[in-house]
Amino acid sequence: MKVLISTDIEGVAGVYHAEQARPGNPEFERARLLMAQEANAAIAGAFDAGATRVLVNDSHGGFRNMPPDVLDARARVVQGKPRYLGMVAGVEEGVDALCMVGYHARAQGRGILAHTINGLAFAGVWLGARELGEAGLYGALAGEYGVPVVMGSGDDVFIAENRPLFPHATFVQTKRATGCHSGVSLSPEESRQAIRAGTAQALAARSGAVPLVFKGPQTVTLRTQSPSQADLFCQWPAFARVDGVTLRFTANTVEAAVRMLNCCSAMSAMLLR
Repeated sequence: MKVLISTDIEGVAGVYHAEQARPGNPEFERARLLMAQEANAAIAGAFDAGATRVLVNDSHGGFRNMPPDVLDARARVVQGKPRYLGMVAGVEEGVDALCMVGYHARAQGRGILAHTINGLAFAGVWLGARELGEAGLYGALAGEYGVPVVMGSGDDVFIAENRPLFPHATFVQTKRATGCHSGVSLSPEESRQAIRAGTAQALAARSGAVPLVFKGPQTVTLRTQSPSQADLFCQWPAFARVDGVTLRFTANTVEAAVRMLNCCSAMSAMLLR
């Protein structure tokens, strides 16, 4: 059994504020260790369930947050960017299941540090008529490789959003959101114990998990945070402008959609120079 663990930071127990998720300040240094420890809990749970190989994907920001020497030595670490498959890089290596650790709710929601891909640029992303956050987008990308999402951890809003997409998955609630920057969290130790147990439980029951698959070309709708960002993205001829902040494009696969969205995210940095 080969397992991919994709680890973000906003859903980690004890993380509430953007400063904890942003390199260059002391709070981030502590939060990145909490992130690595939750990843280690999932790794341990995977091996408890009989995994023979575990990949752990550093899936936050610049994709190089967790100190490699802190991570469980039994796992292989996927870090650095850019990479075509982003938060699920490694899914192409024939893995059997995907676990999402430390994930968060989608943009404009009431979850802790809720956003979709790039909170400064994107106000919402839809595939067809369905709005998706990062878990939905990357879960569907994994689905194109035949890999089901079997486990997810984060706050209660993240879980409520994604349970309908992954009804067979095991979810671990690390905290309860009371606002964008506030909530009630498990202790880091209790969160790690729950993640380890939840991962082992999810992998033991993985035979009932079904990959999330969106068939055929997808109409992707992107709502930006400002008209200037839509101006920039629509320099790309594939985009059609709907209104001041909304644009659309067609992607033949979810992978193509995610790669285009990540290109837009990278382009948005130009507006900050």
